[in-house]
Amino acid sequence: MSLANMKTILKGAVKENFAVGSFSVANMEMILGAIKAAEELNSPIIMQIAEVRLKHSPLELIGPMMVKAAENSKVPVAVHFDHGLTIENIRKALDLGFTSVMIDGSHLSLEENIKITNKVKDVATSYNASVEAEIGQVGGSEDGSKDINIKVTNVENAVRFFNETKVDALAVAIGNAHGIYKGEPKLRFDILDKLKGSLEVPLVLHGGSGISENDFRKCATMGIKKINIATATFNSVKESVKNLNDELDDYDYFKLHQAEIDGAYKNIRKHIEIFGSINKA
Repeated sequence: MSLANMKTILKGAVKENFAVGSFSVANMEMILGAIKAAEELNSPIIMQIAEVRLKHSPLELIGPMMVKAAENSKVPVAVHFDHGLTIENIRKALDLGFTSVMIDGSHLSLEENIKITNKVKDVATSYNASVEAEIGQVGGSEDGSKDINIKVTNVENAVRFFNETKVDALAVAIGNAHGIYKGEPKLRFDILDKLKGSLEVPLVLHGGSGISENDFRKCATMGIKKINIATATFNSVKESVKNLNDELDDYDYFKLHQAEIDGAYKNIRKHIEIFGSINKA
């Protein structure tokens, strides 16, 4: 139980054919809500923060909270550095006790992506930490600042990438996008089926917020074993606080504190149920 390696959690997901939620957090309240949902449903989870979010949540402050919360949890919790852009910050996360890191070289050429991923693997191996990478390019951007077009993952490139890096998890682009979808997501299950049949590595779905429950469940049976959720949780926290403001003319800080916990808890619990990880701890 408690602080876990992402690779170990994903092995369980592969064996029992479910997906694990990887939930972005931004403050102590979201951390508390995530742990509460995971413990109540006896589910493993991954807690993550992306490098682009560090301007709001400094790594040296939020990182130790995430690690300590995982250590004290009654269920397995991996602590993941998402969309790492620099080896410097990836190393900082590992020094703080993160058990998993992602290097995002999806914007680079295939050769350069392989090269930087292997550099990160060399660093992470000395910490006994898992490594995730991305091949193809998921639409949008993690912080919503860019409108990146989706570049569907090329199966042959993915096979070469995995053979030359042996990462522990591989994020793929199958029509998914970060942030809010501008229309109904149209996932390329034909591409996912080919990727599943060609790769022996847990696949990762980024840009999960807004995808239908049925599509989530289908992904979980077709090789997707880690599903990232960020925007939906941030929006749930915002809605919870808005409801508090609408219901009460005046309240103390601790009602606000609880509203943020409840908002994160509600959304994370919902997705744990969808992903099929209840009682899989």
